[in-house]
Amino acid sequence: MRLSPCGNRMGSGSGSLVWFRKGIRIHDNPALELASRGASHLYPVFVIDPHYMEPDPHFASAPGSSLAGLNRIKFLLESLVDLDLNLKTLGSRLLILKGDPAEVVIRCLKEWNVGKLCFEYDTEPYYQALDVKVKNFALDAGIEVFSPVSHTLFNPTDILKKNGGKPPLSYQSFVKLAGEPPSPVSTVYSSLPPVGHLGSCDISEVPTLQDLGYGDTEQNEFSPFKGGESEALKRLDKCMEDKKWVANFEKPKGNPSAFLKPATTVLSPYLKFGCLSSRYFYQRIQEVYKSMPKHTSPPVSLIGQLLWREFFYTAAFGTPNFDRMTGNRICKQIPWKDDDKLLEAWREGRTGFPWIDAIMIQLRKWGWMHHLARHSVACFLTRGDLFVHWEKGRDVFGRLLIDSDWAINNGNWMWLSCSSFFYQYNRIYSPTTFGKKYDPNGDYIRHFLPVLKDMPREYIYEPWTAPKSIQTKANCIIGKDYPMPVVSHDSASKECRRKMGQAYALNKELNGLVGEDDLKKLRRKLDESEGPDGGGKRYKQQLIG
Repeated sequence: MRLSPCGNRMGSGSGSLVWFRKGIRIHDNPALELASRGASHLYPVFVIDPHYMEPDPHFASAPGSSLAGLNRIKFLLESLVDLDLNLKTLGSRLLILKGDPAEVVIRCLKEWNVGKLCFEYDTEPYYQALDVKVKNFALDAGIEVFSPVSHTLFNPTDILKKNGGKPPLSYQSFVKLAGEPPSPVSTVYSSLPPVGHLGSCDISEVPTLQDLGYGDTEQNEFSPFKGGESEALKRLDKCMEDKKWVANFEKPKGNPSAFLKPATTVLSPYLKFGCLSSRYFYQRIQEVYKSMPKHTSPPVSLIGQLLWREFFYTAAFGTPNFDRMTGNRICKQIPWKDDDKLLEAWREGRTGFPWIDAIMIQLRKWGWMHHLARHSVACFLTRGDLFVHWEKGRDVFGRLLIDSDWAINNGNWMWLSCSSFFYQYNRIYSPTTFGKKYDPNGDYIRHFLPVLKDMPREYIYEPWTAPKSIQTKANCIIGKDYPMPVVSHDSASKECRRKMGQAYALNKELNGLVGEDDLKKLRRKLDESEGPDGGGKRYKQQLIG
């Protein structure tokens, strides 16, 4: 066995290191349970990763790092504070370090008297790469490594094996393969092993936003949803109390404009960070179902929503290049426009369509919006109106959502752009009439776009149609105080349908094997063609022939 810098025989220690990344909780945490079992000392570690946390000045209108907005960073810090408090009640504490996570954990393993390393298995490519480095070092050093699956209901590897090594690409086929998930770990702790000698490792308390360099941010409104396991369990209990609501939950329903009291559980950010165990959530829903035999079923039920999460995790894990169009075998190759001005108008809530803009402002301010609101703005950016690449929208959601989840975010953007999973590209969310069904008075718009608060209800969704006298009376001149629409929805959606139809035809003929050069040429030809039988069709025939 190799010796650590302190002279300890590496791998011979009776201490354990539990490395928190997601899984920021005590309940149903197999990694924590394995680490604490038989250990003389326990080192609960979280590494502040500059990759996600370092301030990036390029995002002035929505502060944060290049990969995470301030709302999500704040949610994570709140979750870490809560975990630290919960560990302290059990005679332990959270050890915060900063730097490249793999390098930091390896340094800790060298420094401390550790014989066992435990961390929750993670399917994301970024963490998979980190884990290989850490595992290789630990095993070479004679340190036992345990990496149990507990972020998802099922082990995606098991699902892939059952399906011949490939991910099931429909929800129904996934559910048939999955079966029943394992029960959560039921360990209740009265205490945990004490923290051992820390050596020369630079340990700190959970940092504040100011500590991370976010002292002078312009953000003056934050997400109303507080991070942490305690908050997650409180919210879960409150949801489960209303058994009728749980039993009757049906996802296509729900009001996307309800913001003071959202028409959903808002448990997704807690699942994303693992403040709430998906297995425990599943168990609690099943307990309600036992007392309420008449209840909705998958895919629309609450259980169904957890299974959708599993479906996307499995699809992502089993699909190389899942997070991009090029080289992704399940993604249709579509010649999306590269238009930074349209992207910026959408991202900043300046499209001139109040329903779309209000949703994007809610995203920037709260880091969250209802799933149907997400559908509206994703469709608008891609196949509905602007024909901008889904990867661009994915990046905005990936950065600003507090519940941003790599697998689910990419899967949903492919779905909503009709690039994969869902292919009915003619079904488009109207940016003017969809929101009106739920909120005819436009209260949601008035809240997030106060510039339109005095616009009469008959014009609130299409303020550019209001007579000048009405605009003057509402203190909102369109084109001056609030922008004109960046496109005409009727003509833009018609053009999007045409381009989608031609791209689908080409993908079908070439079995989806469209190269970068083909896409560039197709993009040019689609722009030049005047209709379904124009240049685009002729060019498709040239490519095939």
